Parts: sequence; C-alpha cells; structure tokens
Amino acid sequence: MTEQRKEASKTGATGDPIKQIPETSGKSGALSYSVASNPVYYEKGALHVLFAGASQTLPGHALGPKLYDYYLLHYVEKGAGTFRTELHTYDLSAGDCFLIQPGQLVSYQSHARHPWQYRWMAFTGSQAAKHIEEAGFRPEKSVFHAGPSCGISDWLSVMQTAFAERKESSHFTSLGTLYMILAEAQNHLSQGQTLIPGESSIRRTVKQMIQYMSTQYAYPVSIEQMSASLGYNRAYLSRIFKQETGLSPVTYLLKLRIDKSRQLLRERPDLSIEQVSASVGLPDALYFSKQFKRFHGEAPSLYRENILNRSLHQATRQVPPNQR
Repeated sequence: MTEQRKEASKTGATGDPIKQIPETSGKSGALSYSVASNPVYYEKGALHVLFAGASQTLPGHALGPKLYDYYLLHYVEKGAGTFRTELHTYDLSAGDCFLIQPGQLVSYQSHARHPWQYRWMAFTGSQAAKHIEEAGFRPEKSVFHAGPSCGISDWLSVMQTAFAERKESSHFTSLGTLYMILAEAQNHLSQGQTLIPGESSIRRTVKQMIQYMSTQYAYPVSIEQMSASLGYNRAYLSRIFKQETGLSPVTYLLKLRIDKSRQLLRERPDLSIEQVSASVGLPDALYFSKQFKRFHGEAPSLYRENILNRSLHQATRQVPPNQR
C-alpha cells in the first residue's frame, strides 16, 4: 500500500472526505490528524498534487528512516523537531519548510517538549523534478525558512479544503497553490544566485526586455513603460540592448510587430488591414502601412495579394492538366 493510500485511508468511510482523528494512545503519533486526497485521479501528467494534510504530533514522535516515491513538502506551523537526510541533520521550528524527494532516505522526529504541528502536501509528475530544481532545492539543500508570517500555511489549508469539497476544480486549485509555494521557496533558496550560472546581469536584463516585448507587442506599450516595469532607466536599457542585439529597443519592438503582422496577413485573410494593425499594437493603420513598406518594400495589402496569388499558382500547378 502506498503512503497516499495509507494516509487517505485514515479519512475513514463516513463520507467525510477530510476527517479529524484525535489520538490519545499515540498509535499514530498525533494528537490530531487530517488528510484529503485529490479527487482527480493521477494519470502520468506533468504535475499533480496527490494529497494534503495537517497534524499536531505527540512529543518525540518519529517517522523513518524510510523512502517515499513522491515529493513530500512539510511546513512547520508550531513547535520544533528534527529532519534527517543522508547528507544533513536539521533542527527545525515554526516557519521552516522541508522537502522530501522520491527515493531519499529520511527520518523526522518531533521535539520531546515542544512537539511540532505541521501541514504537508505530496506531489508528483514528469515535470516535478524540473520545477523543484528551478525553485532551488537540491539533495543537499532540502530546507528553507519562510517565516511564521508567510502564506504557506494558509495555502496548504486552502488546498486541503479544496480536496475535501471533492470538486474537479480542486485540481487546478492545488496546482496554483503548489506554484505559489515553489515561488516562495525560490525567493529563499535562490537568493544571491544568478538565474543561469555564468550569465551576465546585462544579458539577463536584455532577455527580460525581449520577453517583455514578445508578450506585450499586441498592446500599445512604450519603451518608457517597459523600463518602468523592469525597474531601469530608459537610457541604460537602450544602451545595453543595442550593445547585445545591434538594434535599439524601439526598432526591435517595431520590427517584432511588423513580423507578427506578416504572419497574420498570411494566415488570416479574413482580417482587414486595420484589424491586423490593431492586433500587433499599432492602432494607426496609416502609420502601420508606412512602417510595413519601410521594412518590406511594399504595402501590407500588396504583400497579402502577392502571397495569395503565389499560393493559388502553386495549387494550380499541382493539379494534373487533364483535371484543370
């Protein structure tokens, strides 16, 4: 029986999908225990949360050494305890998070006088390892301190409640919550690190500019707005952008818009020139036509006409003479 089934079975058969289980004998090592499983069945997806739970443990309660076949992340709400991997031993308290990776031999134990209360979530998927690495987790780096005032406890509670409601939408709720927790982890684990080892800050900033323009070209954005969004002076951004690409940001953005308009002119003959112009962030169709001709030597209407004529000619040539 997998850990998911073991934990889910503790919800009981009463029909209550998230059941509080009081413990007085210490059989499960918890004064209180609750868990809820994702109602959406996992079938080899990119990322999938399996279940979420919460527990107030008994003093000295220990789990392991043992292995899991999924990722298991805990957030300590109160108290203290010890988390051990094959590489390190961590003394943890409120506000700490620890991640158990699949196949990692671990054990963790509640403090003898101040037993911890924690929430947890289990997840898996073909992209889970990639996301975990991007967040900054490593086998030798399994813990971070988020602080007792962070939102992780509330997010895990929202996830567990969503699972308890047994709605199909809870799957998306859990994914959104997981991404927020990974983002919080990255904020702490990746402090002082570059996004790509060896990549200069200038090149990284230029990539951010390109990404911004690639996603915002359809809106009437300006270089001033981009500079404000990225938190840099316009003159500085213009200088480093031209240094890396050979183009000014203004020219790059205009060229990007014209290139996107060519695609629309080819693929959407139902759109008018005005509609194409507006779709690439240039609401003035006359200005758009002027700039299009500047880059490609012909008006957009003529460009579309020539494309359609060539397509028609090629289609005609493929038809046997006796069928024309």
